[in-house]
Amino acid sequence: MNTIEWTFELRFIVALALGFLVGLERESSKAEDNGMVFGGVRTLPIISMLGFGCAWLQHIGVVFALPAGLLTIGTLTAIAYIAKIRNGRFGSTSAVTALLTFVVGALAMLVDVWVAMALGIINTILLSEKSELESFVERLNKVEFLATLKFLLVTLIILPVLPNRTYTRFNLNPTTIWEVVILVSTIGFIGYLLSKKFGNKIGMWLSGMIGGMVSSTAVSVAAGRIAKKDPSRAGSALQASLLACSVMYLRILVLVWFVAPSFVGMLWWKLLALAVIGILLSIGVKHNSQAQSESEVPQFQNPFEIRPAVVFAALFVVLSVVTTLVQSTVGTAGILTLAAFVGVTDITPFVLSIVSGTSGMTTVLISAIIISMMSNTVVKGVYFGWFAPSIRKETAWRFLLWTALHIPFVMIS
Repeated sequence: MNTIEWTFELRFIVALALGFLVGLERESSKAEDNGMVFGGVRTLPIISMLGFGCAWLQHIGVVFALPAGLLTIGTLTAIAYIAKIRNGRFGSTSAVTALLTFVVGALAMLVDVWVAMALGIINTILLSEKSELESFVERLNKVEFLATLKFLLVTLIILPVLPNRTYTRFNLNPTTIWEVVILVSTIGFIGYLLSKKFGNKIGMWLSGMIGGMVSSTAVSVAAGRIAKKDPSRAGSALQASLLACSVMYLRILVLVWFVAPSFVGMLWWKLLALAVIGILLSIGVKHNSQAQSESEVPQFQNPFEIRPAVVFAALFVVLSVVTTLVQSTVGTAGILTLAAFVGVTDITPFVLSIVSGTSGMTTVLISAIIISMMSNTVVKGVYFGWFAPSIRKETAWRFLLWTALHIPFVMIS
């Protein structure tokens, strides 16, 4: 496949197009700001071309062309900003946009085109989504925001200084452990944000799928309580639980792909098939169409809080040690038995610990992963059935059938 040769002519077109793009956005904002916006659909493309021209002059040897052009635009924007303040209006967005447009035009000439395109397009998006961004900030939970900020801060401080080497005979690598924590927390946080964003605005089935990215067990418990509180919604609740459990297989597959890609070849089709089975079982659930359509999303804990991250890291280390000990003392049977017992809790630390730290016995480890999921599926069915007596029989046969269908995947190597 031939790559594009970015000639001067094409770079000029990119600079002009990016200036025109941001100019269109600024022109549409003039009505909202009573015309007090510096630059519009003509001015900003010209500024971008000025930046491109100054960069070209520098390219051919006129050393001071680019600084002089930037100083000129800076002076014009400063004059416009002072005039804006005198009219009782504050805000430097338009002035900064003009300066950035000049820089974008110059970058389109001097460096890889993607840099200029990224700056120009992202700038336009930020300008056009002003109301959405301000609305998001108003709805932002300050406590959750600070918790997320603390986690990111601790990550940026801790990760670079952690030793990237293995310790003890259990091959514990501090950097790898914290990277796994970050990966799991990030995927959980995506589901958490989606759950917070949509909340009760979507149907229970979709709430179940989104919740499955965070914790399918929490969804099963919450759905069971909904079914107990309102038996007319028991069918929808069971469907949400089954879908959340189905998403778990896909979530684990993504995590394994990041942590130990060598396992994916033997594992992906099994987990995908089990996820599809769960979806098919959920489709056949009968539910009352007259029941309330609002969903009740379980209150998940922010995955980016320090405490759950540390707890996950501790579980990961403990299960890594236990798995190694079981493998060395008991062998295959011990690992498979451990997998069945671990299924009554969160299986994510167990799965990631065996794929990242255990050497050899790939077939056995794949079987252990399936067994842990089979055990976990039984537990979630018990949780839901315990809270939802009105639909307990239908819950039992669906979850038991799903559990039984794990066995062929355990036997197939």
